[in-house]
Amino acid sequence: MTGLRMGAAAIVAVLLVGGCTSPEKNARYMAGHFRAQADLRTADGQDVGKAIAEEVDGAIRVMVEAHGLPKGAHGTHVHTVGKCDAPDFASAGGHWNPTQHQHGKENPMGPHAGDMPNLQVGESRADRTIFTLPGGTFQGLMDEDGAALVIHANADDYKTDPSGNSGGRIACGVFHAM
Repeated sequence: MTGLRMGAAAIVAVLLVGGCTSPEKNARYMAGHFRAQADLRTADGQDVGKAIAEEVDGAIRVMVEAHGLPKGAHGTHVHTVGKCDAPDFASAGGHWNPTQHQHGKENPMGPHAGDMPNLQVGESRADRTIFTLPGGTFQGLMDEDGAALVIHANADDYKTDPSGNSGGRIACGVFHAM
């Protein structure tokens, strides 16, 4: 196991032992960090991974471990609403953007707080990434209507507003406070 995989597995184990609360309640302070988990599913309900968000040093670190996805690059973003209604996950709203920037790290007016790197899915049909979202707080992320992590069909070009031309939404998970 790589260090990244062992670290993500350890975090998942801690979160599973810690239990969940409903997304409507405030996050529980656990081991010095606020944490939330999203179970990622396709529109037909297939499990394709997990995402874990935690507040660390004034930023939000998001860890995504995905499997069973089509090969290729897939735009990955934190979205503003904690709803993942099939078939298109439009219920998740737009990208989390508390600073009102445009989309993309290569956009001079960007990025959104919820913009993440593309997942790079290879022959194994899996990928994992850890990325820190600067700006925003956990309470902002887990506000009254919650938040979701969405994986898109295509690569994010990191510059086109509002979504980086990343195509349709192929997987979604609602963050639940831990």
